[in-house]
Amino acid sequence: MPTPLNTETLPALRDRVPVPAYDRGRLRTGIVHFGVGGFHRAHQAMYLDRLMDEGKALDWAICGVGVMPADRRMKEVLDAQDGLYTLVVKAPDGTMQARVVGSIREYLFAPDDPEAVVEKMADEQTRIVSLTVTEGGYNVNAVTGEFDATNPDVGHDLQPGASPRTTFGLITEALARRRDRGLPPFTIMSCDNIQGNGDAAKRSFVTYAKLRDPELGEWIAREVRFPNSMVDRITPVTTSDDIAEVRRQFQIDDRWPVVCEPFTQWVLEDRFNVGRPPLEDVGVQLVADVEPYELMKLRLLNASHQALCYFGYLAGYRLVHEVCQDRLFAEFLLDYMDREATPTLEPVPGIDLDGYKHNLIARFSNAGVRDTVARLCAESSDRIPKWLLPVIRHNLTGGGEIHRSAAVVASWARYAEGVDEEGRPIEVVDRLKDVLMANARRQWEDPLAFVANREVFGDLVDNERFVTAYRSALGSLHDKGARATLEELVTR
Repeated sequence: MPTPLNTETLPALRDRVPVPAYDRGRLRTGIVHFGVGGFHRAHQAMYLDRLMDEGKALDWAICGVGVMPADRRMKEVLDAQDGLYTLVVKAPDGTMQARVVGSIREYLFAPDDPEAVVEKMADEQTRIVSLTVTEGGYNVNAVTGEFDATNPDVGHDLQPGASPRTTFGLITEALARRRDRGLPPFTIMSCDNIQGNGDAAKRSFVTYAKLRDPELGEWIAREVRFPNSMVDRITPVTTSDDIAEVRRQFQIDDRWPVVCEPFTQWVLEDRFNVGRPPLEDVGVQLVADVEPYELMKLRLLNASHQALCYFGYLAGYRLVHEVCQDRLFAEFLLDYMDREATPTLEPVPGIDLDGYKHNLIARFSNAGVRDTVARLCAESSDRIPKWLLPVIRHNLTGGGEIHRSAAVVASWARYAEGVDEEGRPIEVVDRLKDVLMANARRQWEDPLAFVANREVFGDLVDNERFVTAYRSALGSLHDKGARATLEELVTR
């Protein structure tokens, strides 16, 4: 009979899987984290758990915070399990390693008690506030790069005396209280897949704070540190099959385990206000400049995910490893990385780029992870402008190749029509879904209808070289289909 996962049952689980060797009763919260999802639990929380298992960083435990309505379920699960969860690492050969992670000490759901969240951050013991709030969570216009002050929730939070609803409102109020109490500010540490994620966070938070109180905004700009970072670990959404597998293989009743690949990387600027855990002791790379690493990851790994997902879905694939085990797709991805993405990169200290690219194909081909193509296709309007369009713009400026990148944009446009090549409906998941799908359905009459959306694509529609490559790929997708289009692309 599977054993429910909680503090009381940990001793009974020791013979089945590794569990925290440290006394969780001694933990003190040092980090407040917004956006406790699968990635955070497979990455940052895992690194801290490793440190704690070595008897270190016991005063750096995590208090998770949920802001969105969907986060209520995470609170319910983690409360029931005392913050514990099972992390399952799946290797390409099918073997699995599981561990119970204990670094999350508590979880607060902001809509229920925003005051508790603010005071947790205002407490002197909190020295880092970290974020995995997705690319869209920084409330930035994809083309202008400006903070969107017209957001209704932002407008609510800027009203005098309002109870904060947003991450910006909650964190800024906590910083204001620390300033008023004579306490140093905490560090704000972004762990999202955005180029210059710390710089992006600083722009958003400072802009919001200046809208609330110009003097407070200047203080935050001057005093708060926002280290940039590059984070990497493929972590698919937990499925009911994953939950059942943990019950069957390890006899653990975990309502929300996390499944991930063996590979993990975290490159972090060493810029903190009031200390940090000794993360370098568990493999985190502390560096002075993250940019070469983050551009490598965003333009090779993240953009390659976009390069495979729409073509793959249209061709009938539903799991990522199935796409990448197809030689045609693997060849296309390597061509994109070698001939279009790599020329936009600076040298990356300590990294063999050729080995990194081939390792990416191997990672994507890991059947044990069972990452879904649909997950990679979601929220494209937040991803494509940050990951792929910079590659296109760089190569347009420098005379580099762009026909593969343009074809990826065309595959997104074809996918956004909402019907696959067999006539089956596609569930498009995107905050701009209605606009994107309306434009995509017009492109049979107007081939540039999709990319004419300047809010997403800026002025690319005005570039003749891009338009020529894009129209060619879109026409091929309509006339010949995804596979035939790729076959033509890899022979060029």
